[in-house]
Amino acid sequence: MYCNYFSKAMRERFGGKVYKLSLDSGMSCPNRDGTVGAGGCIFCGEKGAGEFAAGSDGNIEAQLEAAKARVSFKTKPGTRYIAYFQSYTNTYAPIERLRELYLPMAERDDICAVSIATRPDCLSPTVVELLAGINRVKPVWVELGLQTAHDSTAEIIRRGYRTAVYDDAVRRLKDAGIDVVTHMIIGLPGETEEMIYETAKHIGEAGSDGVKIHLLYVLRGTELERMYRSGEYEPLEMDEYIRLLAGVIRRLPPETVLHRITGDGAKRDLVAPLWSADKKRVLNEINRAFERENVVQGSLWNGKA
Repeated sequence: MYCNYFSKAMRERFGGKVYKLSLDSGMSCPNRDGTVGAGGCIFCGEKGAGEFAAGSDGNIEAQLEAAKARVSFKTKPGTRYIAYFQSYTNTYAPIERLRELYLPMAERDDICAVSIATRPDCLSPTVVELLAGINRVKPVWVELGLQTAHDSTAEIIRRGYRTAVYDDAVRRLKDAGIDVVTHMIIGLPGETEEMIYETAKHIGEAGSDGVKIHLLYVLRGTELERMYRSGEYEPLEMDEYIRLLAGVIRRLPPETVLHRITGDGAKRDLVAPLWSADKKRVLNEINRAFERENVVQGSLWNGKA
């Protein structure tokens, strides 16, 4: 069995264990405010994937210290952290606001990298230039919510941009020396097993440095919840998710860092599937299945048998 898991990759890159601190920049999303769409993607909850951020008051320094305090029982003096701007679209603001947010984080001794989640259609040349400059201070990772390589599915989930926009964003970020982490979702409405594997292949061919693989779960108050209640959508069972996950990982390049291999929404908002709430059990089942089946990342990458 071989998987290039995040924890292993970070130890090799930074010389020890690092902790990711989820922060809220206070930005919105063009897929919510009417610029691209309203209401966001069908699975997006009220906090826009920022359920675990340490606060939302706009005081990033205070959020950072609160997030550090939450993991202090696991850390020791000299521990370093990744400043993770997670919720909504974190390049959707004037360039000066972005500089005020990200450069001070990069300049901190306790921060080893800055991770910025955004949309591929919110990366103007000026923004990429700014991020490239900050990347010369500390590593900058840009996380892109692709979810699927199929434009037909993108319309169903209301993603709001075509896959070609993602491809262009990855190319420009890579040209600027910035690492890219791509989000993909297993279990999207109407997607076949073949379509899921095609997304994995597309991410590898685009040159993404890392990937976050999510289970599609249903959160309260979303369009996906309406679809679930009406019988238009049925979530995956755990065994099926693990089987598909193994197939995805086999089709990713062996050097791609697996930042995440499942997803867990805030329990207070989770509607289905309820098995996903027990993250420890899910990860244990994944590890057992991968060991049993000798899952090797990249074994089916680029046409390998």
